[in-house]
Amino acid sequence: MNALSPGMGQRPGIGSDEPMPENPLNAAWIVLEAANDLGDHATVEICRRVIDASLNGATASPFDMHVVTEYFR
Repeated sequence: MNALSPGMGQRPGIGSDEPMPENPLNAAWIVLEAANDLGDHATVEICRRVIDASLNGATASPFDMHVVTEYFR
């Protein structure tokens, strides 16, 4: 299925072959620790946005979630 279909793509995993992470907050914390250890400042900022969104009850951007879910691949 095309991830750019109308009504699709609002959240990672919807309309694509990627599964939704079971707990985006836990994934973001794990990636944050690894990125921080590696000095990957851009990814640290992305993880902070995902964590903030999750703690505030908001949805993180699809781009940010993609970075978090694909970091170790």
